[in-house]
Amino acid sequence: MNSLNHNFLTDAEQLKAEAAIEPDPVHTGEIKKETQVIAIYGKGGIGKSFTLANLSYMMAQSGKRVLLIGCDPKSDTTSLLFGGKACPTIIETSAKKKLAGEEVKIGDVCFKRDGVFAMELGGPEVGRGCGGRGIIHGFELLEKLGFHEWGFDYVLLDFLGDVVCGGFGLPIARDMCQKVIVVGSNDLQSLYVANNVCSAVEYFRKLGGNVGVAGIVINKDDGTGEAQAFAEKVGIPVLASIPANDDIRKKSANYEIIGTHTSEWGPLFEMLAINVGEAQPMRPTPLTQDGLLGLFSSDVTGRNVVLQPASQEDMCGGTLTQKTSLEVIYDAV
Repeated sequence: MNSLNHNFLTDAEQLKAEAAIEPDPVHTGEIKKETQVIAIYGKGGIGKSFTLANLSYMMAQSGKRVLLIGCDPKSDTTSLLFGGKACPTIIETSAKKKLAGEEVKIGDVCFKRDGVFAMELGGPEVGRGCGGRGIIHGFELLEKLGFHEWGFDYVLLDFLGDVVCGGFGLPIARDMCQKVIVVGSNDLQSLYVANNVCSAVEYFRKLGGNVGVAGIVINKDDGTGEAQAFAEKVGIPVLASIPANDDIRKKSANYEIIGTHTSEWGPLFEMLAINVGEAQPMRPTPLTQDGLLGLFSSDVTGRNVVLQPASQEDMCGGTLTQKTSLEVIYDAV
C-alpha cells in the first residue's frame, strides 16, 4: 500500500488493514541480534536465582559480557553472586535520589563481580504498591540510563513466574526479549507455572509477538521424569538437569558459586551456557489442566477424587428453613 492511498483511508479502514497483516512466522534461524536478551521465569523458590548466578558467572568466565537483572520484588537474584550481600535496588535508590534532588547514575545501581554486571529492580514495601508497576518503573529508568545502547552479549532477566501479567509479563508482551527460559522441577506447582509462561508466550504470539520459549532448566532433578515429560509434551528442549544433590544445596546455602571452570559442577554450567546461547525460541504447545495433571500419578494429584455438588441444606448447616418469598408476582394481563 503506497502512502498516497494510505492517506485517503479512514481510521477504521487503516485499523482493518493493520489487523489483516499476518504475524511474523516463528523464528527458526540463527539469532542475529548482537545482544541476546533472555527472560528466565519460574515458580518462587524453584532456584532461578541460583541457576542465573552460576550461569552468568560461567558465561563471564568464558569471555562473554553479561548483565544480570533481578526483576523479582524479593530482590534476591544477585545475593548469591555477591556472597550474600544485598544490592541496592533501582526503585529504592531512585526514591532516595529524588528526595535529595539528584539524578540516578549507573554506578548507583549496577555492580560487578569477575566480569558479571548485575542489578536489582526491587519492589515497593509490602502493602504500599504494586510489584508489577515497580518493574515497569524500573525499566523506564533503565531506558533513561541508556539500556538500549549498552554493549552486552547477554542480558539475563530474572522474573517471578507465578504471575505473568502487568510488569511481570513485560518482556513477553512488549517483545523486550528474544526468548524465554523456564526453570522447573518434578513437581506439579513448578510445572503449572512453567505451563502458564508457555501459555502467555503462545497468547502474545497469536497477537503478533515474536518471543519464543528456548527451553527448560530442570532444577533439583530427582530423576522421576515429570519435567522431562512436560518438555516433550510442550515441545521445548531440556537445556540442563541440575541434580538434587546435597553438595549443591550446601554450597548454594553458603553463597558459593559453583559455575566455575575449577568446580566439579563446572561442566554442567558450561554446557548450560552453550545451550542457552544456541537454543532457538520455539512456539510452545501449552497443556490443558488435565494434560498437566496427566504427567503425575493419581496419588500425587488426587485425580481419583469425585466432585460432589453441595446443597442448600449443606450451606445452612443441616436443615433448610423455607421462607416466604418477597418476590412480587404479577398476574398476566
